[in-house]
Amino acid sequence: MKGIRKITPYVPGEQPNYSDMIKLNTNENPYPPSPKVTEVLRNFDAEHLKRYSSIDNFSLKKALGIKHGLSPEHFLIGNGSDEVLAFCFLAFFNSSDPILFPDITYGFYKVWADLFQIPFKELALNSHFEIAVKNYNPPNGGIIIANPNAPTGLFKPLVEIEHLLKENQEVIVIIDEAYIDFAGQSAIKLLDKYPNLIIIRTFSKSSSLAGLRVGYAIGNPKYIQIAESIKSSFNPYSVDMLAENLAVAAVEDKKYYEEITKDICATRDWFTKIIEQSGFRSLVSKTNFVLLTHPDLVIEELYHYLETHDIFVRYFPKIERLNNYLRVSMGTREEMEKVYQLMTNYVLASKK
Repeated sequence: MKGIRKITPYVPGEQPNYSDMIKLNTNENPYPPSPKVTEVLRNFDAEHLKRYSSIDNFSLKKALGIKHGLSPEHFLIGNGSDEVLAFCFLAFFNSSDPILFPDITYGFYKVWADLFQIPFKELALNSHFEIAVKNYNPPNGGIIIANPNAPTGLFKPLVEIEHLLKENQEVIVIIDEAYIDFAGQSAIKLLDKYPNLIIIRTFSKSSSLAGLRVGYAIGNPKYIQIAESIKSSFNPYSVDMLAENLAVAAVEDKKYYEEITKDICATRDWFTKIIEQSGFRSLVSKTNFVLLTHPDLVIEELYHYLETHDIFVRYFPKIERLNNYLRVSMGTREEMEKVYQLMTNYVLASKK
């Protein structure tokens, strides 16, 4: 039939719901949100829900401004970072030249480009699964990369991000920092020097609020205002008042989140090291997950074996370079010890 859009949607990790499962397939945080978030939720007056939520989300922008040392005008708030990305794609990627992003990265970039009919070019990761920044050269209609990248977990140092910005000052460069709290230095310090920089953040990972659906962009107020106009043309009330209040509470409890992030990174480093004793190999992750493989195993079979024990990890059968890898999100230390033991037992059994 004429006029029907054909689109291949993004496919997220499955969402099983077993009481005793270990869910390590969607990079969620294994720890609960801040007690301050729980307190706000407990005391929220449902009477307020008869009114529309804030259009400008100023209270959350103000809290984020204090946290990052910026003005509220530097922020765009959305219903999850995916929605924020959609607003940014519509606002900034309107050239006839293709936008650039890696061939192995967050799958939504291609979905948004297809949906909004934005020309794009996927640039191959190098043989070490790294983003080759030197290949991201003009002419192009814009650039988006995740740093650290997903699903590889690899992090690009700030000097390489600055090179990318310096070489592409005529277009918007989006740096998706969904996992930056597990990694290193944010690109925020480059905002004053490079007005073409837009940074994407989420409350779903380090803030333990994946179910809340709140994300934000950080950028030059002039460009943030353009993205705001897209939001207002689409859904000005996209972040509800309860979500905004809970997100503010999370922003204001810096100490709690620093502590659990430190624990997750320690578990990640421990798991990465100990799993190598069973022959597994993994990339050097700076996220809350690891991408690993084993030279003597059919990884798909290990994936199904773990499922039979109610352990859910991520497998990418349709990505050729990753079809013998598993992406394993970090659970608690206790959970990861169980995962390690099962994976080790599987390796030993495979040798008999």
